[in-house]
Amino acid sequence: MTKKKIVTFFKSLKFRLIILFLFFGILPGILLRAGMLQAYEKKAVSNRSIDILSQAKILANRVVADDYLHNSTSEVINAQLDQLSTIYDGRVILIDDTFRIVKDTYGLDQDKTIISEEVMQSFYGKEMSNYDSENRYIEMTIPLTDAGTKDVVGVMLVSVSTDSILSNLDYLKTSILTIQVISALVILAVAVFLAGRLTRPFFKISKSIEEIQTGYGSSDLKVDDFSETQEISTKFNELTARMKVLDDSRQEFVSNVSHELKTPLTSMKVLADSLNGQEDVPIELYREFMQDIGGEIERETKIINDLLSLVKMDKSAADLNISQVNMNELLEQILKRLRPIAEKQHVDLVLESFRPVTAEVDEVKITLAITNLIENGIKYNKPDGWVHVSLNADHQFCYLKVSDSGIGIPEESLEHIYERFYRVDKSHSREIGGTGLGLAITRNAILMHRGAIKVFSTVGEGTIFNVRLPLNYIA
Repeated sequence: MTKKKIVTFFKSLKFRLIILFLFFGILPGILLRAGMLQAYEKKAVSNRSIDILSQAKILANRVVADDYLHNSTSEVINAQLDQLSTIYDGRVILIDDTFRIVKDTYGLDQDKTIISEEVMQSFYGKEMSNYDSENRYIEMTIPLTDAGTKDVVGVMLVSVSTDSILSNLDYLKTSILTIQVISALVILAVAVFLAGRLTRPFFKISKSIEEIQTGYGSSDLKVDDFSETQEISTKFNELTARMKVLDDSRQEFVSNVSHELKTPLTSMKVLADSLNGQEDVPIELYREFMQDIGGEIERETKIINDLLSLVKMDKSAADLNISQVNMNELLEQILKRLRPIAEKQHVDLVLESFRPVTAEVDEVKITLAITNLIENGIKYNKPDGWVHVSLNADHQFCYLKVSDSGIGIPEESLEHIYERFYRVDKSHSREIGGTGLGLAITRNAILMHRGAIKVFSTVGEGTIFNVRLPLNYIA
């Protein structure tokens, strides 16, 4: 396995799932093992202490009753003391009221004096018990109390080894550890299996996407193992469908551009070939052909300019040159430029401003958008028709309305009018020099300003475009 594959595996979801399963599978076992061993040790020591204490108390009563502290020759008590010491693998020491050791079952400190905190506490009537886990023994001091006077006449000190308890504890540790190791191996196997099963749908998604990319698989991604993978499949299919639409649109756009640019060139070539193929061409015919060629050149130029404008519109809104613009003056300037065209078409051009309006816009792009709307209203109008432009505003938006008495737009065409190179009436559009890009440019310019545009139209009656623009540009 290469270094890259190792790094990829450690960063994978599968590896992290394995670690997660191991963590939650093994950690509780470790905590349980520690808790069980600690509880066992505590319980075993407690039970041992209770057993020893009960036996020691019985023996302590015999010691006091037989006055063993002053006459330690009793073979019965000596035998019982030795038996207690042997059974619990410990040591029994009897101390009189002068702190002298009367009896030591080990025989090491006989007749010596002993003074310790535990012994002192027992002379005050307290039973003391201490477990030393490091040195592995339990030590208890029991006061020897005279039944009649209730005075403490001595102390019995019992020290018992806990080797047997700790041996059992070590055995228990080994057994539990063995079980834990086996459990860890089983958990590891289960973790690898489950991680593989859980991540398998993602490998299926990756493989399916690769097959779609190479063209050998189905065009749709379908992995329904989990609701999440089903959601991913749905979103991916929506994305590919959208990309297909965009790709088709791009191809159609390229085809349309090629066609639109080629048509004027073809017309010019035909006209030029006609002139070149004739001798002694009359000056009137020559002028007519040259005018036609000039018209085709102008049409070609308009198509190129519109394409350049559209490309600029497709760039980010960061390219907008925002400034405070007097919309009333802007509309007056636009109508002033378009009035000669309207007069030529015998169309009445009317501007109605309800109040002074100032907005933060890119003057060049908004001028182009509004010009396209008004110019379309003029070009696609009827003789002696009209185009009415109104401007209004509230505290947040300015509202522009361009209505005309033109030929109107069929209802089935309304959803397509913003598409590039789309024409409602192609023959009529070519006659008046339309490129099919004007409304696409207009819509892009308005959307770049975070505005909105709506259209209402009736065939034979006219069209209304409503435009809404924010007074303050929102970046």
